Amino acid sequence: MTPDPDESAAEIPFDGTVLLQTGALASVAPTRLGPLLRRVQSDLAPRLGDYRREYERAVAEADREAFLVEPAHWDAVAERLGLTDRERDAVERAHEAQLERLGSVHGRRAELESALEIRSAVVIATGD
Repeated sequence: MTPDPDESAAEIPFDGTVLLQTGALASVAPTRLGPLLRRVQSDLAPRLGDYRREYERAVAEADREAFLVEPAHWDAVAERLGLTDRERDAVERAHEAQLERLGSVHGRRAELESALEIRSAVVIATGD
């Protein structure tokens, strides 16, 4: 399948350390992780307004926003995008790791880690 040009150009909302951590722990080859996360970002970005209306925004920064969602959220995204179980797990792991990282940066790590015990995270880039 030929990648969608919009997908390959999509800005992803992840810090380098989060990508390294996810790449090391995920069951997806590190070379596939970036394109996978860009594909998901291309799907999530147009829905940013829906996330703002429907979910609790945990963190907002100039270039990204993080939301707390129900645990089944990633199943719906995976179904919509045709992700394998491994791809779905890698994407969820990256989003949760980024939320934990944002929690550390903003002095809210314990609070957001507790939230992740019952919910999942979605982080969406808000830049162009």
